Amino acid sequence: MSALQDHDVVGLIGDAVINLHGNGQQTDETVRSVERLVRHYDADIAVMPRWGEVSLREGPGAAGRPIALLDVTPSNVGMNRVLATSRVIDAAIAERLPSTEVRARLKTVGAMPPSSNHLFALACATGAVALSVTFGVEHLPAVMLMFVSAGAGGYVRRLSSRYGANAFAQAFLAALLAGLIGALGVRLNISSDLRLIAVCPCMVIVPGPHLLNGTLDLLAGRLPLGASRLLFAALILLSISAGLLVGLSVWDVSLPAAPVGRTVALWPVIIAAGVAASCYSVFFSMPLRLLGWPIATAMAVDGVRWLAMSELHVGPAGGAGIAGLVAGTLLVPVARRHRIPFAGIGFASIVSLMPGVFVFRMMGGLTSLQFADHAAAVPILEGVVADGLTALLIVAAMTVCIVIPKHLYDTFWPSAPR
Repeated sequence: MSALQDHDVVGLIGDAVINLHGNGQQTDETVRSVERLVRHYDADIAVMPRWGEVSLREGPGAAGRPIALLDVTPSNVGMNRVLATSRVIDAAIAERLPSTEVRARLKTVGAMPPSSNHLFALACATGAVALSVTFGVEHLPAVMLMFVSAGAGGYVRRLSSRYGANAFAQAFLAALLAGLIGALGVRLNISSDLRLIAVCPCMVIVPGPHLLNGTLDLLAGRLPLGASRLLFAALILLSISAGLLVGLSVWDVSLPAAPVGRTVALWPVIIAAGVAASCYSVFFSMPLRLLGWPIATAMAVDGVRWLAMSELHVGPAGGAGIAGLVAGTLLVPVARRHRIPFAGIGFASIVSLMPGVFVFRMMGGLTSLQFADHAAAVPILEGVVADGLTALLIVAAMTVCIVIPKHLYDTFWPSAPR
């Protein structure tokens, strides 16, 4: 059958690609799912995913004749849509549904809403407080102000997106609010040099799934798409840093580089990691019946990291790498079995290990250098280098180690269980 002669088949394949690629599914999984539909309908269509568009071609790969160019940017993570799309594909193949009905179902899936604004804001607030526990928050007023700041930031992100703000503007506005409220906490003398009131609400905006999906694309040889995902994540981090520093500067408050950290007991950290994982699962619209997986994994990997650092005496990067390897090993079969984005469930499980706070402090130190004299510049520069290297090593170790099991699984067991 010529794909150009059946517009319904081309349309339903395009809808499936949009639902999967546009909602955080790994590129290899998207291609595999669509290829099942192509074989079922005896079509000759190749899928060529890129950043901002997906090309459908009739014939072998890039050499085929263009059929359609889909406008889809993989900047969102919606696990509910990915899972529902996979179920529609299963039903289309098992029940031999007509193409018109399959396309109608895929359209319905594409219109599925994310989590409500109130639930999203509550998850932002709770997640920020949980992350602050891992950094050693001590005072209830700081926790309360942080809760309000992160929750308000969640509303700002949702409402600004309704008025056309892109991901960078949303991140900047939420971080700006966090900076203003964090600076207020300093003025009220309820914030330490750690500035947790300011930085923890910004931590819930960090675009971790794009780091994981970008790394997987690079490992699969999709260099332009992988580089685009990583650049997108880097620009969001820059937007967060800019908003945070501008908000702090309004009240003439700085973000100290490399402040003295606090020692936190193991059990509060493990519990906080599970709470943070549940909050990030809400961000990504994960089905509630799957919520136990990222929570249990997050608690396990935090314990593994603590043991690695205390018993094996590895550094922060080594501990994060070991934790990432454990998380990837546990969650790859879960993501494949339930056809949900590995980047979403994987990042939710390791979010408490992400060094976003070090990135923000590094950027704050860099801005402070322009106003420092020679004597003060040296310790500031040392702090900037320390924070930057710590963040880089932790992200690199954790990202590579968590995607290694996924890459091996895709290589040796490419067929998804059904």
